[in-house]
Amino acid sequence: MSAIINFSLNLDKLDKSKVIKGAKGNYYNVTLSVNDEVSQYGHNASLFDTQTQEERSAKSDRNYVGNGKVMWTDGNISAATAVTKTSSVSADDDLPF
Repeated sequence: MSAIINFSLNLDKLDKSKVIKGAKGNYYNVTLSVNDEVSQYGHNASLFDTQTQEERSAKSDRNYVGNGKVMWTDGNISAATAVTKTSSVSADDDLPF
């Protein structure tokens, strides 16, 4: 399975203490979550700070750092499409306006 997912990453939400200095640059570990449901903005993917084992054991809140949407896939993940709002009023209602 493969997919193309576009993201917007909020750099202000990144915990600067989690930046890893590597031999070929600086790195920041994130966790990707792809959802079955699409948000009202057409997003079905989220990015979070990667938690340590201690943070997972303590059930700490995840630090949300960005969102995105699946743009293309050849597997079991569905591409996101914007959710359209439907009116709950039908043409058969006897409303005076």
